[in-house]
Amino acid sequence: MKLLKLMMLTLVVVILVLTLSYEKIISKILLPQYIAWAYETDRKGLEFGVPLEDQSLQLATDIGIVHPEKVRIVYIDEVPFPYENFALKVLGEALGFVGEGIINDAQAFGYSIYVRNGYELDKPKLAHELVHVLQIERSDLDAVITQHFSDLAKYGYDNAPLEVEAFKANKKYSSED
Repeated sequence: MKLLKLMMLTLVVVILVLTLSYEKIISKILLPQYIAWAYETDRKGLEFGVPLEDQSLQLATDIGIVHPEKVRIVYIDEVPFPYENFALKVLGEALGFVGEGIINDAQAFGYSIYVRNGYELDKPKLAHELVHVLQIERSDLDAVITQHFSDLAKYGYDNAPLEVEAFKANKKYSSED
């Protein structure tokens, strides 16, 4: 009986420790893994992506990107996510990045923008992604990812400040067409 009580107490302590330190686990262990993966994804995108055409370069300049010539578009069957890392997969599901019924059509990783084949990257949608490039250019990929993960957990996708800024570009450039 004492062994059972000891095991139950241990289980309660473990649950409490995990509950109280999940933010530390995310920020100290998972986030650095995702950031390292994102830098590698950007590197590959810069190597294999296609540069912006003249109209898109002008759009990037209008949005405020300092180095629009660095931007690359990578057309791919599925926007990448580190599914092979179980902990990051679970985190991605919890934040709404991935999961059943979720299709990621486009995502910026530094100067590379990954776009799902078949997704129409029209002017408003490109403007949205270019705002994310600008956000990263204004700061850095580490800071933007850290903020975005925190914002997604706190506000959800539609109300996350980085997304709200990008949605304004959708609206602005859709009214110009």
